[in-house]
Amino acid sequence: MKFFNSLTKTKEELIPINGKTVKMYTCGPTVYSEAHIGNLKAYIFMDQIYRTLKYLGFNVHGVMNITDVGHLTSDADEGDDKMLVASKREKKTPWEIAKFYTEIFMRDIKKMNITLPKEIVPATTVIEEIIAFVKGLMEKGYAYETSKGIYYDISKFKDYGKLSGTKLEDKLMGARIEVDEEKRNPADFALWIKAPKEHIMQWESPWGMGYPGWHIECSAIGRKYLGDKFDIHTGGIDHKTVHHENEIAQNDALNGHKTVNFWLHTEFLQVNNSKMGKSLHNIYTLSDLEKEGYTAMDYRYLLFNSHYSKIANFTFEVLDGARNSLKQLANLVRLHKNGSETVEQEVLDSYKKDFTNAISDDLNMPQALAVVWQMLRNTPKSVDVYKQFEDFNQVLGFVLNEEAEAEIPEEIKNLAEKRWTAKQTRDFATADALRSEIDAKGFTILDSKDGYKIEKK
Repeated sequence: MKFFNSLTKTKEELIPINGKTVKMYTCGPTVYSEAHIGNLKAYIFMDQIYRTLKYLGFNVHGVMNITDVGHLTSDADEGDDKMLVASKREKKTPWEIAKFYTEIFMRDIKKMNITLPKEIVPATTVIEEIIAFVKGLMEKGYAYETSKGIYYDISKFKDYGKLSGTKLEDKLMGARIEVDEEKRNPADFALWIKAPKEHIMQWESPWGMGYPGWHIECSAIGRKYLGDKFDIHTGGIDHKTVHHENEIAQNDALNGHKTVNFWLHTEFLQVNNSKMGKSLHNIYTLSDLEKEGYTAMDYRYLLFNSHYSKIANFTFEVLDGARNSLKQLANLVRLHKNGSETVEQEVLDSYKKDFTNAISDDLNMPQALAVVWQMLRNTPKSVDVYKQFEDFNQVLGFVLNEEAEAEIPEEIKNLAEKRWTAKQTRDFATADALRSEIDAKGFTILDSKDGYKIEKK
């Protein structure tokens, strides 16, 4: 298995630190609003990695954070906490905002059939670990205190900029960064922010009441659940120059060595060849697509038509094409499922080899999909081919048959999704209560390692 490593700028073979177990961290959502389809591209990328590694015989110990505090409106530590902005906008507490948008995020993840990591960790559940991490950086001389908080001194970390290719000297000059006279360097970033009394989200710390900066949560969570060295860190390309650069500085300074071996980034999604933006009115959510008659699987298929490292372009014409292709794919799969002819194992093995080579080469999903189409079109209609498709679909993750789910009332589906979200975020009391409510309405929830299934009693 080879990946393009953003850290070394080369394609490298994955050799896990611990045998066949791959330790992997993914930057999760900031749950202050509904995720748009560009955000979801990063989690399809995460899903591709999980499914491919599992298919190739690896075990994956995955972790993803939920940012429910500390992410300011600017990545450069300026503005208000995004959770507080949403709190004022919607007249709800930050915790109500986090719960509401986490449920929506988990609903979209399930609709897109995205594999979730083993550990899903809200930042507010690891405040003690964050404080301990900051104390460690201060003790090692990498952090200092001002009247506003605790800051990381980037001049102390000589490798700062190695991920993005930014020169440390340029960062120290602090071009385009608002000057704070208390900072040693303009680009120093916040580890812990001292909170005014009226600030809603704050915790006790050695430096007074406050709350964590955004970057520190991923470092603290990664260290707690994956240790001081792990294999893969994934995220969107937008995180590369600031958030991930800061994570490396934090991690490697405290641990005293390189913490992450592979940094993997997925490129942006554009709309009509333009960057998504509120001013352009071109930001779409999964709900928006569904209102226009499309499904999550249509969008999933669209993303498989381009490599994760390339900018993907979204238009409704392209989505129409993806929907039509998926329908044709589903029809061919059904024909093979009901087919009576025989296909030689040697032929199937050849397709499997080509498919495996494609996914092993830095997740070349367009090529893998081309192999699937070739197999479905160029072989006699055979249940053998259907079984081989099912094998490949462990990686592709397409849901082609939803008749059984359609018989479940929408109310029960919503309750099941809320229970699933509660379980994922360790709110077991709520999960148990929702299971009882579903049971009382005549339905049963059957859990599995990959999710759940609803059945009528």
